[in-house]
Amino acid sequence: MLARLVGLLAALTIALSWGAVAVAAPGAGPVTGAGDTAPVTTASMLPLQQTEAPDDAEETQQPEEPAELLRGTLRGPDRQPLSGLTITVTRDGEEVGSTVTDDQGQWEVGLPGPGTYAVGYDPAELPEGVVPREEGGEQLQGVVVRPGAAQGVIFQLAGDGEGEGVPGGGSGAGAAGPTLLSKVAQLLVEGIKFGAIIAITSVGLSLVFGTTRLINFAHGEFVTIGAVVAFFASTGGPLPLVLGAVVAIAFAAALAGGLELSVWRPMRRRSTGLIQMFIVAIGLSLVLRHLVLVVFGSRRRQYDEFTLQPAWDLGLVRITPRDLVITVLAFLVMVLVAVMLQRTRTGKAMRAVNDNQDLARASGIDVERVVMVVWLVGGGLAGLGGVLYGLTQAIYPEMGFTLLLLMFAGVILGGIGSAYGAMIGSLAIGVISQLSTLWFPASLQFMWALLAMILVLLFRPQGILGRRERIG
Repeated sequence: MLARLVGLLAALTIALSWGAVAVAAPGAGPVTGAGDTAPVTTASMLPLQQTEAPDDAEETQQPEEPAELLRGTLRGPDRQPLSGLTITVTRDGEEVGSTVTDDQGQWEVGLPGPGTYAVGYDPAELPEGVVPREEGGEQLQGVVVRPGAAQGVIFQLAGDGEGEGVPGGGSGAGAAGPTLLSKVAQLLVEGIKFGAIIAITSVGLSLVFGTTRLINFAHGEFVTIGAVVAFFASTGGPLPLVLGAVVAIAFAAALAGGLELSVWRPMRRRSTGLIQMFIVAIGLSLVLRHLVLVVFGSRRRQYDEFTLQPAWDLGLVRITPRDLVITVLAFLVMVLVAVMLQRTRTGKAMRAVNDNQDLARASGIDVERVVMVVWLVGGGLAGLGGVLYGLTQAIYPEMGFTLLLLMFAGVILGGIGSAYGAMIGSLAIGVISQLSTLWFPASLQFMWALLAMILVLLFRPQGILGRRERIG
C-alpha cells in the first residue's frame, strides 16, 4: 500500500507541476499574469446613436476606452511609488504606446488589440540607489494579452548593491564580472537559504505522514495562510512583522489542529481509506486556496519591513542581513525540532507512533494526543515558512502550492516519514534548483528538483534516510 501511495503521489505531483509552470521561480523575472480581466459589454461595441437629449441635459460623447490594456505600479524597494518614469510598449519592434507613471507610481497603456507585447522603461530614469533586480529586468518580453484583458505587469526593483541590473548593482561599476567560482558560491548560498525554508515547511508534512500515513495535500495552504495572516497583521495592521509572524504561526497551527479535530480524526475513526483521505486533502487544498484568493486577491504583495537593505560583501558571496537572518533562523528552528524529537517525551512519543502506532498505543502512549501535537507543530512550522518565503519573494495565493511540489520532492528524497530526512532532502532540493540556473534557464529550476525526486523513486524508493519496508 505504501509503495502504491508513493507512486500515486509522484505521478500526481508531476502532473500538477505542469500547472505551476506559470508560477515565478525564486529570483526569476517578474510575473505578468496577475492582471484583472476587464469585461467588454455589448453596448460598448455598438456604434453611437443620435438621440434627443432632454433640455436640461448636456450632450456629451465619451471616448471609447480600449478593450485591452497593459497597466502596473512601479514601487521602489522601500515600497514608495516611483513617479515620472516613461513606460513604453512595443509589438514586433514598433512602438504601440507610452505613458508616464503618476504620483502613485501607476501607469496604463491602451492596446490596439490582443497579442504579444514588450514593455520596458529607461533605467537611467530610476532614482539614485534603485536598480533593476536582474540584468535586463527593465525590459519584459513576451507579455501575452488576451481579448478584453487588462493585463498587469510587474517590474522587480532592488536597492543599489542588491540588484544586478546596472553597474553599481551586483558586482559594482566597472568590475570585471563575477567568476565561475563566485557564481557557484553565490548560488550555493541562495540554494541553502531556499532549501532551509523548504525544510522547515516539509518537516510537518513528513511528521503528519509518519504518524497518520496521510499525504496532506493541503499542507501548502498552511504556508500561504501564514504569509497572508502576517501581511494583514503587520503591513495591513498595527503590529511589527516579528509579532505578525508570531500571530501567523499561531493561526496556522490552530487551523491545522482544527482540521485534525473536525476532519481527519473522525475519518480515521470511521476507518476511511488513505486514498479517500488523500482526495479529501486535495479538496481542502482547493477550498483554502480559493478562500485566500477571495480575501487576499490575486495581486502579488510584499511586506513593508525589511525590503531595502544593502548587501554585505563577504568575499565570494553577497547577502543581505534579512537573508542571513532568515537562513540562520531556519537552521535554528530545525535544530530545535531535532532536539524536541530526541530529548523530550513528546518527541520520543512522536517517533514511537511513527515507528509502530499499534505498539505505541499498547505501551500506554496517547496516540490521538500525539497526532494532535504533530498537526499543531506542522501547521506552525508551515506558517513560519510562509512568512520567511514571503520575505524573500512575494505573497500570492499560489505560493504554498509552489513550495508543496518541492516539499514532496524533499520528503521523498530524504525518506518518507523521516523528519531528519525531510530536512536533508529539502536542503538538497534547494541547492539543486538554484545551481541549475548556472547552466539552464531559471524557469526550469523546479524541473530539476522534480527530476531528482523521480530518480530517487526509481533507484532508491526509501530515500536517503528512509528504511526499506516489506510490502504484502
